[in-house]
Amino acid sequence: MRKAKMYSAVGAPRTGNAPLTSKLTEEVRKQLCDLLGNLELSLLYKASVHGYQASAFHQQCDNQGPTLLVAYNRSGYIFGGYTSVDYAQSGQQIIDDQAFLFSVHGDKSPLCIKINSGCYARSDDAGVPNFGQQLYFCYNNHPVVKNILKFKSRAFNFNPDTLYGNDTWLSECEVYKVEQRSTLLDPQVSAEEKPWRNILWTAEQRAQLMEMIRNYKPIMKSVSQVRILMIGPVGAGKSSFFNSINSIFMGRVTRKAMSGSAGTSLTTQFRTYPVKDGREGKPLPFVLCDTMGLEEQSGAGLDIEDISSIIQGHVPDHYKFNPMVPFQLPVPVMSRLESLQQEIHCVVYVIDATKISLISDKIEEKFASIRRNLNSLGIPQMVLMTKVDEACPLVEKDLQNIYVSSYIKSKVQEVSSRLGVPVSCVLPVKNYSQELELELNCDVLLLSAVQQMLNFADDYLDDVGQVEYDDFL
Repeated sequence: MRKAKMYSAVGAPRTGNAPLTSKLTEEVRKQLCDLLGNLELSLLYKASVHGYQASAFHQQCDNQGPTLLVAYNRSGYIFGGYTSVDYAQSGQQIIDDQAFLFSVHGDKSPLCIKINSGCYARSDDAGVPNFGQQLYFCYNNHPVVKNILKFKSRAFNFNPDTLYGNDTWLSECEVYKVEQRSTLLDPQVSAEEKPWRNILWTAEQRAQLMEMIRNYKPIMKSVSQVRILMIGPVGAGKSSFFNSINSIFMGRVTRKAMSGSAGTSLTTQFRTYPVKDGREGKPLPFVLCDTMGLEEQSGAGLDIEDISSIIQGHVPDHYKFNPMVPFQLPVPVMSRLESLQQEIHCVVYVIDATKISLISDKIEEKFASIRRNLNSLGIPQMVLMTKVDEACPLVEKDLQNIYVSSYIKSKVQEVSSRLGVPVSCVLPVKNYSQELELELNCDVLLLSAVQQMLNFADDYLDDVGQVEYDDFL
């Protein structure tokens, strides 16, 4: 009887016109928005205000478009699910390949579990909200989450302990309407009037950038090609960047370097990629160097000690990394002149714009360690922020909006803050991924990034030359 009374008291709606107040902290809201893309959350339903009954949920949430359900339990877990299809009490099984479950707990990176292909995302009936007909929120009109395994084929593969700490009692349940956010700096101002960076989106600009890169010569005559090292988490787009630059100078989309979206690094070797000016053309005056992706786990991904060996030019092309055993320096070591040819002259961090807020503390610590090492060596560093079209719908619609988007600007500032790199050294770009043909706007962004890398390499070589001159004196 006591339980029944408690259920009734918690489940009953409050009276009055109390305003809805979101329980989400700003940090968690930002993490959830990063999972969704550049979208806005508007609170529709709050169980402690409207009640835990299914009827109250449907009264507030039906026919509202895409929604995000956010539940809170006593163990501190914030978890729930997203559906892109309206609640309508249609009685149908809903197909929604965009549906996912999520969990946020403590300092860990948010967990995102996508729906399995070919499964129903939920049942659209008059009952409580559910995902995959296996996870039910406000079960039996009570502040409870219920995991029911009715089917052999599960829509979502999750561990209740990982998702919500096996704590089924809810302290709150909220549902948010998910809407596209306006990303212009000022809705009343056109893109041409108020960009936060200036860039020419013309064929003439592309041709000029290509010619400048072709004619570039390193400031030190002893160096024939500057070497640019790409470092970043798995799937950020390092190999795709090389493919994109190679595509521009080949005049067609190419896939020379292995790239993809696997959970672990597809690049297992140290690779040096010279770029030729056309199929029969001469090599261009720079080499892009690719590495394994950075990973959280110890004994996985690129080892920090290996980066030092790469920077000094000791690691040969096609060397296969062993995360458990750092690279062993060769004997004898190269002369200074030979070493300078093989050294790295500029380092580029590659970051996925859609996952900036999801960078874990461990990955951030690895970046900080790399930065300290490179700073001590005087190696210039910059950031490529990739997948900007996936991060911002405005940019997806038209790449020329990239320097008008306030969302992209905020992400550039966030990257700058988290990695300790000046804002001016963070360049948003879009790699070629699904395209079959080259695009002018994409080329201009990518070529502008290469030009900046060459400028940074010259700054480094100029410093090296001055030091050697001072030592000679």
